[in-house]
Amino acid sequence: MIGQLRGRLTDKRPNQVLVDVGGVGYIVMVPLSTYATLGELHTEVTLLIHTHVREDALSLYGFLSSREKHFFEMLLSASGVGPTLALKILSGMSVEELVPAIRGSDLARLTKIPGVGRKTAERIVVELRDKLDAVAVEVERPAASSPAGVEADVVSALVNLGYETRAAESAVTDARRENGSGNFEKLLRASLQALSTPKGRAART
Repeated sequence: MIGQLRGRLTDKRPNQVLVDVGGVGYIVMVPLSTYATLGELHTEVTLLIHTHVREDALSLYGFLSSREKHFFEMLLSASGVGPTLALKILSGMSVEELVPAIRGSDLARLTKIPGVGRKTAERIVVELRDKLDAVAVEVERPAASSPAGVEADVVSALVNLGYETRAAESAVTDARRENGSGNFEKLLRASLQALSTPKGRAART
């Protein structure tokens, strides 16, 4: 089982990266928080890896922090939550937001994440609430983002989360108008808030 990868970042997209380790390229699925804090292409990166094995596939999920990897694996322990949905949950909300939402049984907030229905949110709350004692909420660090192309990256990230391209572009434009350009993570969160309104929810694919 692969537990960690250290190598050269040769490609990155909002939902996956390609890491060259000794000439072998590993495709690793990542949450938006990890994508937002990765360095530039061709720099060295170290990712903590969760290896998911199925009969027909072996998939790698990567994280920059051990607490995010731990939370991802905690989400997998909830009934009906697979790795794809767990990654969407961590992309839609940070650990700092998820912990109080689960502890407080805030179903309305959890169901704003694309792919999370009320029943799934209820299972997450019931099955994970008592496991959160070991998860400390830390102050969020500002994400490093390049000013160029931030808006395009946010649109791409929203499309990967399940929103239509036009709706994503409109939300990013509105978020930038109201909050300024900001970095990737700030603009993403503002766009997600815009899409969580009734009008935005209707735009999900």
